[in-house]
Amino acid sequence: MTLWHRMTACDIARVVRARDVTARAVLEGCLADIEARAAPLVAVTQLLAERARAEADAVDARIAGGEDPGPLAGVPYGVKDLFDVAGLPTTAGSRVYADAPPSPRDAKAVARLKAAGAVLVATLNMDEFAYGFATINAAYGTTRNPHDLARLAGGSSGGSAAVVAAGLMPLALGSDTNGSVRVPASLTGLYGLKPTHTALPLDGVFPFAQSFDDVGPFTTSVEDMERVWAVLRGEPTMPHTAAELRIAGLGGRFRMNADPDQLAAMDAIADEGPLLEIPEIGRARSAAFLITAHEGGTLHRAALAKQALEYDPQVRDRLIAGALLPEAIVDEARAFRADYIARVTAMLADYDVVLAPATPGTAPRIEEPRIKIDGGMRPARADLGIHTQAITFLGFPSLAVPMKRPGTLPLGLQLIGKPGEENRLFALARELEMRGFTGVSAPAFVAETRKEGIAQ
Repeated sequence: MTLWHRMTACDIARVVRARDVTARAVLEGCLADIEARAAPLVAVTQLLAERARAEADAVDARIAGGEDPGPLAGVPYGVKDLFDVAGLPTTAGSRVYADAPPSPRDAKAVARLKAAGAVLVATLNMDEFAYGFATINAAYGTTRNPHDLARLAGGSSGGSAAVVAAGLMPLALGSDTNGSVRVPASLTGLYGLKPTHTALPLDGVFPFAQSFDDVGPFTTSVEDMERVWAVLRGEPTMPHTAAELRIAGLGGRFRMNADPDQLAAMDAIADEGPLLEIPEIGRARSAAFLITAHEGGTLHRAALAKQALEYDPQVRDRLIAGALLPEAIVDEARAFRADYIARVTAMLADYDVVLAPATPGTAPRIEEPRIKIDGGMRPARADLGIHTQAITFLGFPSLAVPMKRPGTLPLGLQLIGKPGEENRLFALARELEMRGFTGVSAPAFVAETRKEGIAQ
């Protein structure tokens, strides 16, 4: 393991900017770690070593020339395999687009990170076309959780979560449509942001359901998350303090399918704050399923007509079903959404942050990918997002934070805010991190590779 192993993004940027180490040296350590340790995770789909070396050398040249190298100088990162990367086909995790023309330019989010000095190292595994919560991919394999390689990392941004949790890089980009950042963040013990809908640029990101799609980063600290957020937004973050925040917990369905440790943590964080019950959660989730399925199915209708057998059968069947949904039903779901957002916004008007579980429990085993929902066993691939989907439906920002529980499987909470108020979520997350409620713990995967003496 290299000297830079498990340093935060901000720590790496500080030492590179101070000339204590070169961006190229950080990158070479990162590449060595990936070559030595990444294979068991099934997380990396393509290593971009040549591009990464050119980007790292460009950062070092800027520093040597007296230029500002950017707030993420020399920070290695990866992207979910649905971001455009110049010169590569954007496959969205599928064989269907394996031979697609190469992208002429980077996605806007990737371009902003590059301008900030970050170094793109790899593309990362995902559920095909982002349709799932498990990163079970027919073309690239199932991504494994660094905390227990026999368990799922979650999805659909599972590859992005796995490499950050394993300490292979301090930052990765995913996308979140119904929980695809928050679910793997919870299961692998990371910070993961689903921003206010459309707050971050989606240019050059392969769509799933545009009514809900958002770009979201994974990090190992709140400081990193705030810095990456400012870079991706293209503007500084307005600071906020936790002392001013009005906090409440979410009850009802959000407490019915949750781990007791999540409920205890929520109660402790909210202290004497009220327990709120958002109405019609089941109906909201059903409407989200309908809109998602219809938009995804419509997008793929032409390709399905020509290449249906090249799709993952589980994804294909869901897309076909979505394409066949009557427009009247989908229009009814959209009308309900507009009314629902207005009602819930009014209901939560007196609170700055509300708390909910991020997943209904810890990561399920790969050999039996099922979870307990309402007393029965349900497929993890479809139902790990039971607590995230209704929040996405609202378009509100939600930050998954890892509960501090070293030595046990990770669990996360959602800090949910009002549109445009991500800074309040960061303020509470900083306070929780400082008080020891939350924080990232090194997974078993790291301890095992240390024992083996890999890249020491």
